[in-house]
Formats: sequence, C-alpha cells, structure tokens
Amino acid sequence: MKDVINHAEERMKRRINHLNDEYKSIRAGRANPSILDRVKVDYYGTPTPVNQVANVSVPEARTIIIQPWDGSILGAINKAIQTSEIGINPQNDGKVIRLNFPPLTEDRRKEIVKDVAKIAEGTKVQIRNVRRDAMDDLKKLKKEGELTEDDLKDAEKKTQKLTDKYIKMTEEIQAEKQKEIMAI
Repeated sequence: MKDVINHAEERMKRRINHLNDEYKSIRAGRANPSILDRVKVDYYGTPTPVNQVANVSVPEARTIIIQPWDGSILGAINKAIQTSEIGINPQNDGKVIRLNFPPLTEDRRKEIVKDVAKIAEGTKVQIRNVRRDAMDDLKKLKKEGELTEDDLKDAEKKTQKLTDKYIKMTEEIQAEKQKEIMAI
C-alpha cells in the first residue's frame, strides 16, 4: 500500500518539475537565459545545448549576450536560434550574438497567459491519471487479498489528499507565472 502511494507521489512530483521546466522556457518579456535551454547547436556533429558551447549572460533586463568559446561556431549558434521557436531574431556582430527582447503587447501577454493555462491543465490531467493508476493498483491489491476494505478506503483517502495537494501546487505555480507575465 505504501509503495503504491509513494510511487504515485513520486510521479506527481515529476509532473510538477516538468511544469516548472515548461514555464521556464516561456518568454515573459524579460531576458531569461533558460529560454535557450531547448536550443541545440550542431557542434562537430553533435546537438549540444547553447550554454555548453558559449557563455550566456544577461547584462540588461531585455538583452541576452551569447559569447561562444569557439568563435567558429558563431554561425551555427545564430542558425540554431533562428530555427528555434523562441521568436527572437539574433544579432551577430562577429564576436557575440545579442538577443534583444522587445516589450510584449497586451494582446501577446494575454495569449501567453492562455498558453500557461493550457500547460497547467495538461499537468492537472496527468496528476489525475496518476491518481487513477494508483487507485487501480490499490484495488488490485484488495482483490489479491493484500489489503482489507478499511485499508483500501484509507489508502484511497491518502491518494486523494495527495492529488489535491499537487493540483493546488499546479494552480499556485500557474497563478505565479500568469502574474509574472501580466506584470510586465
């Protein structure tokens, strides 16, 4: 019984971690180096994250500077950023690449808030799926005679409390991200 609940909690934690990772890559108007986490550069035939081939810094609130350690891959970094979905056009001066983030319009911020809500809803569905799987596993244990009826009810309550906790956490993370986006 404890194994089923612990496994469910571990899976729910992974969903929350994934949600946080998704939100890091959403551009909120400020320059955030984590927006480049999914951008891979072809470095000697290997797709490599930008932060592993260059120094990424944020000198100002709306600017990211990428300075490659190997100057010969400047063009590859430029190309990788252009083909990525971050929506920023890189400016290459031959030594560094600058990413200037324009202020977001009100309409664009509202669109981003809708995307944030969709991602959070997807996370909630995944958490509920984990609950369903845990409940099924508990019922199997009951059927096999490893749990009594009272143990099953107790385990179902614990699983539901866990689900409620992680759904609430998802909503709090979503509200924080939406507040961050609309505050700009």
